[in-house]
Amino acid sequence: MAERARTRVAVLGSGNIGTDLMIKVLRTSDVLEMAALAGIDPGSDGLARASRLGVPTTHRGVEGLLELDGFADVGLVFDATSAGAHRRHAEVLLPHGVRLVDLTPAALGPYVVPPVNLEEHLAAPDLNMVTCGGQATVPVVAAVSRVTPVRYAEIVASLSSRSAGPGTRANIDEFTETTRRALEEVGGAAAAKAVIVLNPAEPPLLMRDTVHCVVGPEADGGAVCAAVEHAVAEVAAYVPGYRLKQEVQLRALPAGDPTAALGGGSGSARLVSVFLEVEGAAHYLPAYAGNLDIMTSAALRVAERLATR
Repeated sequence: MAERARTRVAVLGSGNIGTDLMIKVLRTSDVLEMAALAGIDPGSDGLARASRLGVPTTHRGVEGLLELDGFADVGLVFDATSAGAHRRHAEVLLPHGVRLVDLTPAALGPYVVPPVNLEEHLAAPDLNMVTCGGQATVPVVAAVSRVTPVRYAEIVASLSSRSAGPGTRANIDEFTETTRRALEEVGGAAAAKAVIVLNPAEPPLLMRDTVHCVVGPEADGGAVCAAVEHAVAEVAAYVPGYRLKQEVQLRALPAGDPTAALGGGSGSARLVSVFLEVEGAAHYLPAYAGNLDIMTSAALRVAERLATR
């Protein structure tokens, strides 16, 4: 049987995330083919590395990408730039019939977390990858929500300050708001809050994510733990460094405890606490940059599913 033609993809953004995506496509994908890497810094390591690997490049951003030979054959573009830039890129690219996988917090298209809701959005022209915190924690909140209503979810994403580049730092507000909305809209929490911590520790620490879910007193603890463990295994299938740092914890919150009242609850409640660690695959980024690796791995998962649907 003839080999299936690979989907040609381009990456916008020649920084850490865009470069790591390019290398993942080149090294690990058997359904995607790199068509181009586009940036705006002619001296970036990403563009230099792409040239050495034989990938066509441009330092003129999306305009340069449109002018590259072979752009007409590109079926999908990863956008690894910024929220503001993605809004312009979408206006330019969508009329060309190109699918977009958006790794910025722009959220023009639906939020997509692969093991939770990818199949619902395969026809969307612009799919948003939420944030690194969202990719790490939404599957857990969604897992708890499938077992019992989540009155309130709160997550804290702690990542090494060395893995937070200019794009991440410029989009902190978008990060917290986008993650919060995804916890509610995709994760199923009635209310949510997201916090990001840039940890300056040296040597750099791995990404850590803490997830707290306030649920009713009737919640089945065994079912909750099993659901969370299953969700972690689903994410680990495409992010091997994603794991539980310790066993899922549940404790009773008595009536009158202020935590029990979060999300508009009343009476007693239970608190589900999940502690996660994310180690990067170190394809291009250092292993401690699990926050970036989970984004590129999730985006690759989405693109490969789009290519094979």
